Amino acid sequence: MFRFTTGERAPLYSAILHAFGEANERLVTALSLDEVRERLRGAGWFDALTDDDLVDALRKLREWRLLDAVQNHAGNYRTAEEYERRNLQYSLTRRGEAAFAGVQHALSVLASSGALQTAVLDAIADRLTALAALLGDPTSPDRRVFSTLQELEGHLDALRSNTKQFNGELQRLLQSEGADTDLAVFHEVKAATVAYLQEFLSHLDQRAHAIAGAVARVDELGVEMLRDRALAGAELPPTVGGTSEAVWMEARRARWDGLRAWFLPSDGAPARVEQLHHVARRAIVTLLQVLDRITQARHRSSSAAEDFRELARWFAVAPAEQDAHRLWATAFGLGPSRHAHLVHADPETVPTSAAWSEAPPVEVSALLRSSGRTERFTRTGRVRDVATVKAARAERARAERAELEAAWELLHTSGPVRLSHFTQLDHTVFERLLDLLGRALAVRPDATGLRRAETGDGRVEVLLGPPSTPGEAVLRTPRGRLTAPDYEVEIRHTSGSGAVLSTATPAARVPNPAAPVARQQERVAG
Repeated sequence: MFRFTTGERAPLYSAILHAFGEANERLVTALSLDEVRERLRGAGWFDALTDDDLVDALRKLREWRLLDAVQNHAGNYRTAEEYERRNLQYSLTRRGEAAFAGVQHALSVLASSGALQTAVLDAIADRLTALAALLGDPTSPDRRVFSTLQELEGHLDALRSNTKQFNGELQRLLQSEGADTDLAVFHEVKAATVAYLQEFLSHLDQRAHAIAGAVARVDELGVEMLRDRALAGAELPPTVGGTSEAVWMEARRARWDGLRAWFLPSDGAPARVEQLHHVARRAIVTLLQVLDRITQARHRSSSAAEDFRELARWFAVAPAEQDAHRLWATAFGLGPSRHAHLVHADPETVPTSAAWSEAPPVEVSALLRSSGRTERFTRTGRVRDVATVKAARAERARAERAELEAAWELLHTSGPVRLSHFTQLDHTVFERLLDLLGRALAVRPDATGLRRAETGDGRVEVLLGPPSTPGEAVLRTPRGRLTAPDYEVEIRHTSGSGAVLSTATPAARVPNPAAPVARQQERVAG
């Protein structure tokens, strides 16, 4: 099938198939000899080409079953020569279409680069959510189910191909040491790759968890019903025995099994996205090790043996003995001893007639060589009085605690209320409310649909329920506003906290948040 890609005439064969492929893109299925020549010029083939060479090339492609030739009986021919030139029309066979598509795919793979795209993961989650909504609505059109399923499979194919290609490039990058490239550029590329991987891994677990939950929801609604509705919306052409429908359904099952293998395996095996996580982390560690090795190689300390050999060469070429002495003094820094004035702690115990080799040693300061003087012992510095600093920190801690208690008192509810009841909030209180909502949304709902969470100290508990009615809650602060689903919220102190909280509704207390803060500060001051 790919025999046309080798040999001396491979460029001509490839150009001819490219001309037929471009004609197919414009729904032109048959070309005459003159039309083939014209499209070759349009494709950029400007070499000299006789009719005999072109006919011979077309004949070869027919022998390889890449082209087919039929007689054009509908044409009008004025001369025998015109009949010879325009009688035959050539078209691509299925093998020719497959060969052209294979070459195009190979060229696109060589020209493209893989990527770890978080946008593809978000798109997969969005399409799965849309499929769950369509399956839950029996009145939704089957064509919409089919198009959504096709988009999901396209995103999954993009994820698989980009991930495989990026992993291959990453492994080649790990094996490369930059021998043929500039070390600065090589270092920059690997550092950028580490940053790219770290950015991709920052939210990979959250996205994978969201996709796995969406796959589970579609499974609960029925994957077989999804495939049946998608088949009805595909509007496949009729075939003998319905083989096309069976093949289509089998392909959909394989794609769905591939999606589950990536995010929610049915056999309990680890998901492939986790393997991608491990590969990326190992690549980061390996790249950092390579970067350290490159840095150490660029800043390698000189060998002492090589330094002494070079110094010996300098001595060998010294013009005079005086120059050799100067070189010696410069290289080794030897000079008169500066510790001759040092004496023993008790000089009277050592007779003056004792030889230096028999006298006990004298302690020499380590600073004497570097600075030329010995240590000087002075009075110990005074310990700094930190009472003022401690008092300031304690006062700041009391103020922060009072502010926190006041915020909890403002947000306390006597029972479940809708989020829209918190109409106007101080920004500090608003931040506390966001913290509670974030903690609740980060946990899974229980069997009743409620989400429960506590603050870090365990003193405040929040219960978050799904919105009872459609609509949105708008919370306003001095710095802007927040629009969110109108959840049912209950905020309360846990037992044993010892806090005395008001039981008024949030809408009644929120417009004047300064009063509880003032009361709390007076209580602390008292």
